Amino acid sequence: MKKKGINVCIRSSIGLELNVHDVMTRDVLSVSKYESIVNVANILSERNISGLPVVDRENKVIGVITQADILSMVGVSHERTFKDLLRYLRGENLPECRRGDYVGDVMTSPAHTIRPNQTIAEAVKIMAEKNIRRLIVVDEKNTLIGIITRADILRAVIRNLAG
Repeated sequence: MKKKGINVCIRSSIGLELNVHDVMTRDVLSVSKYESIVNVANILSERNISGLPVVDRENKVIGVITQADILSMVGVSHERTFKDLLRYLRGENLPECRRGDYVGDVMTSPAHTIRPNQTIAEAVKIMAEKNIRRLIVVDEKNTLIGIITRADILRAVIRNLAG
């Protein structure tokens, strides 16, 4: 039992020891609100990523576009199920579809953001509370500097536990 207690303490402190800047992805692809939904859907699919920051001309974060946002165009909102998507594909109409051809028409705004000096424990808490998979990392002027995902956090935790 004692060993189990020690492991719990070690595991629980990792999130407080690591900051967002330690594990975030720095080279982040972003899009503008004028980008075509079709192009963004292709980027998400080809790169196997679930969302992208949306920025203005000054690289300030104005939103995020996700697979879920794009699926909302066919009536699959965040609250809908895979069965709803199947019903749509069979030709049934589903209410509350978002419409538009451009990112700005369907993106989520404002984006959930975090600062690089915050801990990954804070990032995990925000993600859990908001039921989201990523946080956009911004500086004090809301300029895009990175992204942190659940996968980034998991990799960091595993590295620290193994290391």
